[in-house]
Amino acid sequence: MLRAGGRRLLAGPVLRRVLGGGGVGDAPAASAVVGGARAYHERVVDHYENPRNVGSFENDDPSVGTGLVGAPACGDVMKLQIRVDESSGKIVDACFKTFGCGSAIASSSVATEWVKGKQMDEVLTIKNTEIAKHLSLPPVKLHCSMLAEDAIKAAVKNYEAKKAKLGQKGEDKAAEA
Repeated sequence: MLRAGGRRLLAGPVLRRVLGGGGVGDAPAASAVVGGARAYHERVVDHYENPRNVGSFENDDPSVGTGLVGAPACGDVMKLQIRVDESSGKIVDACFKTFGCGSAIASSSVATEWVKGKQMDEVLTIKNTEIAKHLSLPPVKLHCSMLAEDAIKAAVKNYEAKKAKLGQKGEDKAAEA
């Protein structure tokens, strides 16, 4: 089945062949080679074609942390946001916007799925190697999973900085009274 606007063919239930080349840094994520062309693993294809949690939250919301990371060498840019329940400290929602290859989009999508429902310290233990293994990313695409890990850490750091800043403002107001 040929996709309009693309040069990708379905090649069985697990693999997708990539015919021709794409842009710079658009080498396909390969878990196997089929007929001389590299193929995406079915999880990469699934998260690329049906990305979970695409969107964004209001940056001004004090319960939202935003991580914005990029890899200048390949042109991938990832924005991952988390919404935290301040009473429990759990991440109740997450979303992303990514400009980049299919592996970067899939890594972002997986990251948002994995952080939901977890405590802040728990998400900091998510490693790029776990994301890469889950998606069966080849070595040439490991930077995509590294971006996802960095985006998670940056979002947590941003949330904690916002929380500290708001706490400091609250203490300043109390001192004035």
